[in-house]
Amino acid sequence: MSEKIIKDKSEWKKGLTPEEYHITREKGTERAFTGKYWDFHGKGMYKCTCCGSELFDSDTKFDSGSGWPSFWAPKSDELVEEERDRSFGMVRTEVKCSNCGAHLGHVFDDGPGPRGFRYCVNSAALKFEEKK
Repeated sequence: MSEKIIKDKSEWKKGLTPEEYHITREKGTERAFTGKYWDFHGKGMYKCTCCGSELFDSDTKFDSGSGWPSFWAPKSDELVEEERDRSFGMVRTEVKCSNCGAHLGHVFDDGPGPRGFRYCVNSAALKFEEKK
């Protein structure tokens, strides 16, 4: 893993849309069923919108019915960090990009696949790169 990317608020704002900034840098969320990837079925890699780190392979994406893109595993466990989130009167596990600290979404233990996880990720936190 390379050295972490650290930028100040103004540097992040220059490279992101207002929605991307709010979600990734201020721990916002998009409304369910509104993000560009919740019902997207392309084959390829989902990368961090802030730093381009490869996070989720489309082979691990599934329809969770939640209205957000959901994956049963990251490309590698080292690519995401987890942190306890007690906001809004709930206890959840936040998922962040290990490379730049971008807020991606949350992980839950009710998913399919061999690990049983559901990484529920905001579309605005992702950029999709199609397999060639």
